[in-house]
Amino acid sequence: MKIEAPLVAAKAKPGQFIILRVDECGERIPLTVAGTDKENGTVKIIFQIVGATTQKLSRKNCGEYIEDFVGLLGVPTHLEGLKKVCIIGGGVGCAIAMPIAEALYNMGADVTSIIGFRNKDLVILEDEFKACSHKLKIVTDDGTYGEKGNVTMPLKEMLESGEKFDMIITIGPLIMMKFVVATAKPFGTPVTVSMNPIMIDGTGMCGGCRLTLNVDGPDFNGYEVDFDEAMTRGRMYKDFERHAYEDTCNLFKKEAL
Repeated sequence: MKIEAPLVAAKAKPGQFIILRVDECGERIPLTVAGTDKENGTVKIIFQIVGATTQKLSRKNCGEYIEDFVGLLGVPTHLEGLKKVCIIGGGVGCAIAMPIAEALYNMGADVTSIIGFRNKDLVILEDEFKACSHKLKIVTDDGTYGEKGNVTMPLKEMLESGEKFDMIITIGPLIMMKFVVATAKPFGTPVTVSMNPIMIDGTGMCGGCRLTLNVDGPDFNGYEVDFDEAMTRGRMYKDFERHAYEDTCNLFKKEAL
């Protein structure tokens, strides 16, 4: 979706996010800025329908409004001084990875991108990544598009062949980022991970999104992150989220009748 939010569009940097509410009774959810059009004052967001709020958001039509669109939040991804970078995105995490790849490409860096999806139907932003990558690898779990496998396979092949990167920046499911870090560790390549913990206020004050680290996110040194702890916390509200999603779907079905 493109959201008309000129003040946000004017200042957004790769890696930052916003928090929105669909309506006045809605929950607040964080979404990373997936792109901006400063001339038209719009901000691009990309989301997957997983709960009640994203279900409601998906039903908004062109010209309609959402209640709140607040930002910018989070520390921008550190890109200065990077000359050769590997960007690794998984699923909807590619919406966060692509603006970072684009910014590095425009800065003159050598950009290798690896993007992974469960299957061909879920592939997004392929053309956008092609436009800002010197090398692009696409993998799918079932092999229906690109190479069959996961994102660590081409990464390992490149590192074992002697490829050197100033930084690996990875964004996607926690389990994916955990194994990217494990793959890079024997080669000593620095890894930045973009975390997506449970979030309430979006500033760190309430403590809901905190990790066992002493720096502000959403980007962190991958070698310092306790992924098992983060995954355990991330599952805390799965049942509640599922029930809320089902209740919302049932409500829309009743309205349709």
